[in-house]
Amino acid sequence: MGHHLGTKDSLVPLIDRLNKYPIGLVDSAKLREILGLLFDEREAFVASRFPLEEATLAELVRATGLGAEELQPLLETMADKGLVMDMPYAGSTYYLLMPGLIGFFEFTFMKHRTDLPMERVATLMREYLEESQAKEFFGSKTQLTRTLAYEEHIPVTSEIATYEQAREIIRQAGVGAVGMCYCRHKKSHQGKTCAKGAPMEGICISLGSAAKFLSRRGFAELKTEAELLEVIDRARDLRLTHVTDNIRHQPSFICNCCRCCCELMAGVQMGFHEGIAKTGFTAVIDPAVCDYCGTCFSTCNVKAIGLPRDRTFASPSERFAAVKEPICLGCGACISACPKGALRLVAADNRRVPPNKKRDLFIRILREKGRLGPMLTSRLKTQLRRAFTLKRG
Repeated sequence: MGHHLGTKDSLVPLIDRLNKYPIGLVDSAKLREILGLLFDEREAFVASRFPLEEATLAELVRATGLGAEELQPLLETMADKGLVMDMPYAGSTYYLLMPGLIGFFEFTFMKHRTDLPMERVATLMREYLEESQAKEFFGSKTQLTRTLAYEEHIPVTSEIATYEQAREIIRQAGVGAVGMCYCRHKKSHQGKTCAKGAPMEGICISLGSAAKFLSRRGFAELKTEAELLEVIDRARDLRLTHVTDNIRHQPSFICNCCRCCCELMAGVQMGFHEGIAKTGFTAVIDPAVCDYCGTCFSTCNVKAIGLPRDRTFASPSERFAAVKEPICLGCGACISACPKGALRLVAADNRRVPPNKKRDLFIRILREKGRLGPMLTSRLKTQLRRAFTLKRG
């Protein structure tokens, strides 16, 4: 199947359909070129006819007007490319159209592919996210993703819930897989590598039905609980920041993010300081212990550490570092990096309880963006309940 030119007329129905998700895709020439490379014309048409909820082959035959013998292999190809998720359940297979972000943008770079001009796609995605998409992704009051703290650095006086702990999330998921880091793979096609030495392979974790899908389609490899916990330990040795779904129950991934490659971290550095939900903790530096060696500067994955803004120093020897609390995610990646032991986590004032499940998160974001009229709420809740009932798959 060849790619098509991605003209506005041919891709408008697909863009309109993708914009029914909480994180839509802002229309632009670069977006149309990206979609024109990822979808051929038949795939774009089929995707544009998907309902919001999961659908069977028979339901998609009715929605598209295509025969089952033509549609079935097309859906299989789309699942292999990460454009749709297939979910076998009780003798039937259900299909769900993936959003662009978090979805098929990431899946595109979670495989080594030869069917796409990967350098061009990498450049387009970087430019599109920087120029057009950042506000759509990071601009909601309720964030799509949230940070997880290193539990070993949380003050002993603070309580921490199960959903706030990376290791407990893994233990409760039941199944998990490990795959390629989308961000670092994309950067590699631009001739760049991680400044922290974080690996591209075997570092990002998917959980639950997402893990089953990604392993089934060659994006990830199923791992034991012990192996998944080893990935967490490896990420902490590299002082990466854990990021997951901004929900309390059944998160679908744990990414391990660096400051130089990760697009989530880049969004915070671009000025979207509330673009990722924080942990409820913040790092602080003891000025009496800090000797301003600068180690924490390069360790922080959102560049939240620097000179105090409200202090001038008579000489360089008097300087000490300070944490910019509005930027700090509270992950704790910087704590063990300090050779003087000057850093610690303390409870912050902005601790928030995440939405319960993914459908609750999506409805909240849609409402905040003004895309959810009161007449649609009941119907959308029903559709999202079907679409994100994770017993399937």
